[in-house]
Amino acid sequence: MIKTTVYISESAKRRLRQKAKQRGISEAELIREGVEYVVADTTGRPTYPLFNSGDPSLSDPDRIDEELRKGFGIR
Repeated sequence: MIKTTVYISESAKRRLRQKAKQRGISEAELIREGVEYVVADTTGRPTYPLFNSGDPSLSDPDRIDEELRKGFGIR
């Protein structure tokens, strides 16, 4: 581990102290958890379906090019 210094508001420090006390852990541990949460790779795989168009024929191969042209403003 390496040591670093951060500046936080008095209000944040007070809430940090309270939260650490509630959880029974040190303020430093709570800060480390927060940093890990922020830097975690949460770019998981998308869940399907990504959207529901309400039009089951939208994925019909005969419509794909037509819909793409519309989307790009090409007729």
